[in-house]
Amino acid sequence: MRRIAVAAFIAAAAISTAAVDAKTLRWASQGDFLTMDPHAQNESLNNTANGYIYETLLTYNEKFELMPSLATSWSRDGNLLWKFDLRKGVKFHDGTPFTAEDVVYSIQRAMAPTSNFRVYTTGIQGAQAIDPNTVLIYTNAPNPVLLRQLTELRIMSKAWSEKNKVVQPQNFVQKEETFAARNANGTGPYMLKSREVDVRTVFVKNPNWWNTSNKGNVTEIIYTPVKSESTRTAALLSGELDFVLDPAPQDIARMKQNAAIKVVEGAENRTIFIGFDQMRDELQYSSVKGKNPFKDVRVRQALYHAVDIEGIKRAVMRGLSDPTGAIIQRAVNGWTKESHERLPYNIDTAKKLMAEAGYPNGFEFTLDCPNNRYINDEDICRALAGMWAKIGMKINVNSMPRATYFPKIQKNDTSAYLLGWGVPTFDALYSLQSLATTVGKEGDGNFNLGRVSNPAFDKLVNAMKSEVDPKKRNQLIADALSIHNKEVMHIPLHNQVIPWAMRKNVSVVHRADNRLEASWVRID
Repeated sequence: MRRIAVAAFIAAAAISTAAVDAKTLRWASQGDFLTMDPHAQNESLNNTANGYIYETLLTYNEKFELMPSLATSWSRDGNLLWKFDLRKGVKFHDGTPFTAEDVVYSIQRAMAPTSNFRVYTTGIQGAQAIDPNTVLIYTNAPNPVLLRQLTELRIMSKAWSEKNKVVQPQNFVQKEETFAARNANGTGPYMLKSREVDVRTVFVKNPNWWNTSNKGNVTEIIYTPVKSESTRTAALLSGELDFVLDPAPQDIARMKQNAAIKVVEGAENRTIFIGFDQMRDELQYSSVKGKNPFKDVRVRQALYHAVDIEGIKRAVMRGLSDPTGAIIQRAVNGWTKESHERLPYNIDTAKKLMAEAGYPNGFEFTLDCPNNRYINDEDICRALAGMWAKIGMKINVNSMPRATYFPKIQKNDTSAYLLGWGVPTFDALYSLQSLATTVGKEGDGNFNLGRVSNPAFDKLVNAMKSEVDPKKRNQLIADALSIHNKEVMHIPLHNQVIPWAMRKNVSVVHRADNRLEASWVRID
């Protein structure tokens, strides 16, 4: 669908928004939401949108402390059984009541093969509705992070899903179209009013939302994907937009000098890294025939040593990055100073390793990269291509929009790729299980796109799933991080530092997960 200019969009929306203009939040970032199905695609911007519509049993406050949401209280009976008391009187947007059956159904749906949310159901054996307001969740082992997993498990209406034939999650990887992909029915603060893919999405306030203590005053949300950095900046400066999630780093200084704009900065709980196909016997999209050089740790080490991370921070990120050697950010439970240490930038070492591996003149391969997902994502890939050229590599940067990128790499149709990984649970298990554990059940390796497999690593991850002693568990995490780094399962680059830009009359709560919580926004 064609993309329209921000100015034209604002004009088209003027009639519907004029009456509530003071409480209409017009915001943008470089890419569009991927799907309205809350269990189809586990991606941060997409989860932001679905979080306006759908709710979870537990949620986070501004400090990422657990708070009641659709569950008012919870308790554990032994190590394997949890009881949740549900909020009474809650209704879905279509007016039907929220009950325990909807919770049981949503847990089962999130565990389905086409769900991208199975990592949040790790350890769950099943769920049972005791009465309309009580749910039991059974685990197959003690689960120290279950409550934090449930902050991402959004609740759908069983009746609505059955009526609209969306009992199973949309198969996003195969680009399946379903009713739930463009329509929604939750219990949350906003209802989906309209959805025009790659043009705009409009949400309106749910007048029957149970949370009367809502901090914000936004009654309508108009989201517009705007790929061009200069267009996003111009629209914010002119007042056509109220908020930009991802302002261009090169524009930050200018925005800070504008009296009509304010910029809020903070570290994001997200690590940007490079992954490699370590599964195929012959590397596709490569000049190497008959074998896969990425299976050789020396090749991966060589590429790591050839990354001038400070150069990326200075020239590409304009200082807005936190270089790291860890696959998780500092705020994540289990992070260690040792894992944070990077392999040093050393071209001579990189060349020596390449020669030892049998590639003294390098080789050619394709690096897949999104061009509208992370801060300067395509520019990072092009910078890496230039750096790796110094050790004889020829890199073909294959950049594409996120709506095309994610289905491609999730089908393992890639030789090397750039990815960013946030940690909604704020626990290292989420990253280690998703990114580097051998692909299996319960969400193991659900984003292990290079099909990395290490039995010793897997054993540690499986142990940390059920270890309840914090000291023992953190040692398991530390050991797993050590293996990850020693084997160069991925090349970590940096943690994003995220600036948010907005008009002076907009007040927001800056979140480390880079999600704009609209129900916390106030417009004066």
